[in-house]
Amino acid sequence: MGKRLFFLFVVFIGVSVGRVFAADKIEFKASAPSAVIMGQSFQLSFTANDEIKDLRMQELADFDILYGPGKSENHSMMFVNGKNQSSNSYTFTYTLMPKKVGTFKIPPVTAKIDGANYTSNALEIKVLPQDEKPANNDAAQSSNNGITSDGLFLRMTCSKTNVYEQEGLLVTFKLYSLYDVQPTNINFPEFEGFLAQEIKLPNPQWTLENYNGRNYQSVVFRQYILYPQHSGKIEIKPGSMDVEIRVRNQSRVRDPFRDFFDTYRTVNKTIKTAGATINVKALPAGKPASFSGAVGNYSLTSEINATNVKANDAVTVKLNIKGNGNLKLIKNPEVKFPNDFEIYDPKIESNTETTVNGTSGTKTIEYMAIPRYEGDFDIPAVEFSFFDPKDGKYKTLKSDAYKLHVEKGEGGNNASSPVVNNFTNKEAVKYLGQDIRYLKVKTPQFIQTNDLFYGSLMYALGYIIPAIVFIVFFVIYRKQIKENANIALVRTKKANKVASRRLKQAGRLLSEGKKEAFYDEVLRALWGYLSDKLNIPVANLTKDNVEAELDKYGISPELSKTFMDILKECEFARYAPVQGTGAMDKLYKETVSVIEQMENTIKK
Repeated sequence: MGKRLFFLFVVFIGVSVGRVFAADKIEFKASAPSAVIMGQSFQLSFTANDEIKDLRMQELADFDILYGPGKSENHSMMFVNGKNQSSNSYTFTYTLMPKKVGTFKIPPVTAKIDGANYTSNALEIKVLPQDEKPANNDAAQSSNNGITSDGLFLRMTCSKTNVYEQEGLLVTFKLYSLYDVQPTNINFPEFEGFLAQEIKLPNPQWTLENYNGRNYQSVVFRQYILYPQHSGKIEIKPGSMDVEIRVRNQSRVRDPFRDFFDTYRTVNKTIKTAGATINVKALPAGKPASFSGAVGNYSLTSEINATNVKANDAVTVKLNIKGNGNLKLIKNPEVKFPNDFEIYDPKIESNTETTVNGTSGTKTIEYMAIPRYEGDFDIPAVEFSFFDPKDGKYKTLKSDAYKLHVEKGEGGNNASSPVVNNFTNKEAVKYLGQDIRYLKVKTPQFIQTNDLFYGSLMYALGYIIPAIVFIVFFVIYRKQIKENANIALVRTKKANKVASRRLKQAGRLLSEGKKEAFYDEVLRALWGYLSDKLNIPVANLTKDNVEAELDKYGISPELSKTFMDILKECEFARYAPVQGTGAMDKLYKETVSVIEQMENTIKK
């Protein structure tokens, strides 16, 4: 008897402690189905983790209350890892009947919980019409084991069928069913001619939906944002899905025993969507010079870390592109620093999210440059152009222009110092602090004037040869200084070396299986090689002018076409379904071969 009393005491203490902790965080929430059918009742519940008192609900004009409120309590206690955990649930339940078809709101209710007033959340309930009389599908039922074609189907819907090139459209795959169904295998199309961005969806949730006069349980399985890569008519192939359907066995002879205990069987079926045709319009003529393929709606801001610096101090300019569209595909606008600045590769950060409204977010490009001597310099405004499909026209944005004042830096740099740019990190000269040599204290050695070596040919050559070597090295050194001061020439000479370094990095990414990073690095190698070799900023290189520029330098049409095919394949493969290692390895070898052939053709 004592043990029972002790156990009851422990339970009472546990429940009391649980209620004390629950009081610290009261949860009070309303719940009901998001969609119901006209003529069918449903339940509306209000639940809290502490006792509900004085529940006050407004009059519901769009629903009849058939029953309620019904009260229920649920208490549980568990021992987890030696600790006592308890939970309490108090629920008020109403049974409602909708009065008419439409979408209606249930306003929040108030209640007193643990001596304080709390308000629940509001609800929105969609009342669907009743099913219309179904069509006669006896033939379909007999041929499909009782599964009708209008009782189970898969739809592919496109938000638009007429778009511009690079304008995003939403594609949704939704399953409709009147049966208990379980998908087993899903095959969606590969979207050839598009760059596909999959939308991350939570766990599929079945909901009621009225479609063509019937109420179905429907669920969205996949959604994509597609960006067409060329103009014309692009076909989206049908998708398919294998499903298992749980069907009740029907007997010709009524058996009361079988009617009471239903038996079921599983039917396997493959359902397909219809295909779709997207009409893609080419972007209109009159593209601005700063247009690099951006389609959507964007804004541009910029900032600089300082406008007064010392020589050899870093200057950083940040460009922030924000908006909705093909944000991942646009090229980076370029900041034009003065020629005497040492410029480094930009640091790029992207923060994007793909939803049913498209791909939106921000892209930050941070440029760093180092002025090597004092003076006043101008950093011009950056132009960024995009095509707005809603207005059907090009728009150009401009960042702020900056005036930079550079003072003399440490180490004695001044405006008269020669500027030698070899694209390597430089440091100020450090002096050793030794300005006096030690005196020689050894006995000097004198040479007689009648020595055979003095005045001989060897003696003369000892002066002539060093003089010639000095002149040769002086000429080479001056030529090197002149070439290094010519930034364009240095970039051209080092184009192959820079591209090879990036391709080696791409090879490492290939071996590690990092698909998207591999294609990004190959693209950087190709565009960077062209920019350095042809002395054209990357921002000014487009697919439209690359072929013309290559033709000026004697590149054959076949080699130019191969180069453009590799660019298109890289841009497509970054967002297309995962390709095998074999295709990536083949692309890598083709890229190396193309750059080697161009290096042999373009003579600089």
